[in-house]
Amino acid sequence: MEPELPNEIHIDEILRPGQAQPGLGEAMFGKTAKGNQVESEVARYLAKWLDNFLRIPGTDFKIGLDPILALVPGVGSTVASGGGVIILFEAIRTGISVPVLLRMGGNLLLNTLFDYIPALGPVASAFFKSNSRNLTLLQQWQAGHQDQVKASTGRLFAALGFIIATLALLLAGLFIAYVYVLRTVFGIGAN
Repeated sequence: MEPELPNEIHIDEILRPGQAQPGLGEAMFGKTAKGNQVESEVARYLAKWLDNFLRIPGTDFKIGLDPILALVPGVGSTVASGGGVIILFEAIRTGISVPVLLRMGGNLLLNTLFDYIPALGPVASAFFKSNSRNLTLLQQWQAGHQDQVKASTGRLFAALGFIIATLALLLAGLFIAYVYVLRTVFGIGAN
């Protein structure tokens, strides 16, 4: 017996980015009080699994798969970073500002760099928890606290700029002192 074919074929409507499809997606994406979409369950699950999956017995401290995967050189860090990139894609999808996105990317990059330090890197990664930090930034942004997130991001970039400028001045001073010592003490470069 042949299966019965439908009389009509309904083609799905093509949706533009940000255009809601009626009746679909409400289970995956909720709305904030202001009507903005909140992060998907995927971002929340990834942050939990990568940063807070296992509780260390006898403590309240949790670790995730990120520091555990970092124990496998190269491959583990790449897999864990891939999960973090998905959270960044969620942030892009929801329209987060570029400075906050750069801050989230910096968190992920710093965590990835931690993972490449033998033995101490996974420990630092377990304490830093970049995916949870990024999820918190994403949730605060979507909950309507854009001004607070922008202000804290601005303070972070200002502090980093101050540190970089201080280090540049310190290096320039050390170079000048080095040249002075070479010329006066050792007579190198003096004619």
